[in-house]
Amino acid sequence: MAGGRLGAALLGLLFCWAARALEVSVGKATSISAQNGTDVLLPCTFTACIGFENALFSWWFNATQLYTGRVSNKNVRPVCVVCNPRVELPEVTLNKDSREYNLSILLLSVDFSDSGQYTCAVKNPKEKGAEHNATITLAVVVELEKVDKTLAKIIAAVVGGVIGLLVLILLLKKLILFLLKKKKEKNNECLVSSSGNDNTENGLAGSKADQKPAPKA
Repeated sequence: MAGGRLGAALLGLLFCWAARALEVSVGKATSISAQNGTDVLLPCTFTACIGFENALFSWWFNATQLYTGRVSNKNVRPVCVVCNPRVELPEVTLNKDSREYNLSILLLSVDFSDSGQYTCAVKNPKEKGAEHNATITLAVVVELEKVDKTLAKIIAAVVGGVIGLLVLILLLKKLILFLLKKKKEKNNECLVSSSGNDNTENGLAGSKADQKPAPKA
């Protein structure tokens, strides 16, 4: 049993190293937009297959260092090493069971000069100084484009109409079956009643035929 667990652990480590020991991600979107004068969240998370200790991370704007911090372990929040008054670390919930660690920053009061590439870089001493980074592009605009919800409304209306039609068909089907059932029951009652009347009439006729006039004396 112990040998099996050890083998599984070694296999897991080999898989991690084959995939990537340290990985930094800024999410699925490689570019984001923000309105001039607003705050914008620049996302960044990293995973370390064998954990991390005193990991260093930094944010770069184009080729200029914007912010640097250190993370002792996954149970504590990062601390600032090279701070920036325009950068804040947002409040995030620490999840001890997750292998991801959040290094997102909040860039305050962006203007048009803040448009460009932002790179999140992480160095993990526990993995022999392994480094990795990911880049996201920020575009500062006068006004964010409004999402046209016309197509979504049309789709919702069509789906709602189809569902309503199906419900109506089911109700009509139940109503028709109910009416047919009632009609069948009524026909059965009529047949039973008619059969009873016929039997009664036949019985009366037979009785009259059997009655013979009394012989005269």
